[in-house]
Amino acid sequence: MQLQTEKLQSAAGFKFDNVKRNQLLTEKGLKLSAATKTGTTIVGLVFKEGVVLGADTRATSGPIVADKNCEKIHYLAPNMYCCGAGTAADTEFTTNMVSSQIALHSLNTGREARVVTAMTMLKQHLFRHQGHIGASLILGGYDVTGPHLFSIHPHGSTDKLPYLTDGSGSLAAMSMFESRWRPGMRREEAIELVKDAVEAGIFNDMGSGSNVDICVITKDNVEYVRGHSRPNERVEKEQSYVFARGTTEFYVPRAAPQPMEAASDMDTSA
Repeated sequence: MQLQTEKLQSAAGFKFDNVKRNQLLTEKGLKLSAATKTGTTIVGLVFKEGVVLGADTRATSGPIVADKNCEKIHYLAPNMYCCGAGTAADTEFTTNMVSSQIALHSLNTGREARVVTAMTMLKQHLFRHQGHIGASLILGGYDVTGPHLFSIHPHGSTDKLPYLTDGSGSLAAMSMFESRWRPGMRREEAIELVKDAVEAGIFNDMGSGSNVDICVITKDNVEYVRGHSRPNERVEKEQSYVFARGTTEFYVPRAAPQPMEAASDMDTSA
């Protein structure tokens, strides 16, 4: 019975059985596949009537743009959403898991879940795995106590602030917030500031790009707009780049002639 209990305990959490194997393969020159990361500029701010969240839509895999229109603002509950930066799979599955837990919590209690409840679930899950889950989150929502905005870091630490940025483009976005945010902003001003902050990340960070998604959460309504701003739309080329046939010389490789084998002496004896 004790042996069975030990087996069950060892099966929980992360396993690192293949660490030495992967190190050996890397030393021999095998390049392991890179996880898809969101690069990312995610932002959020509190305004007079609620919370505005914003994010870009570029996902990268190393130097490659893996997705030009990925979704980084994740649904948690009818009254709260969560922006994710880091490893795309970690942000998506972590928010999906907590979303189902919040739904069960609401059914058990018979009331709408509070934003701080979702924040606690997220931080405990991330802390339990000691940073091995690459999810850096900005959680925004509106409950019976008003609008709330939290940041949750991969190791489980949290902050509650009136405006937040995260991801590789967070410094450029923060410069917009620090110069223009003020308490009691109107809805239109808040949306415009979030749009400009995400665009600052898009234009100043190679890991961020494509479009700007916006989510506005108020007391009785949620407005989630994909492609609110498209700062990188393709435009018509100014010149024609069609060249006449034969403009560029090219070389067609041919197989090298094989040396002929010397003919063996023929036996002419009778």
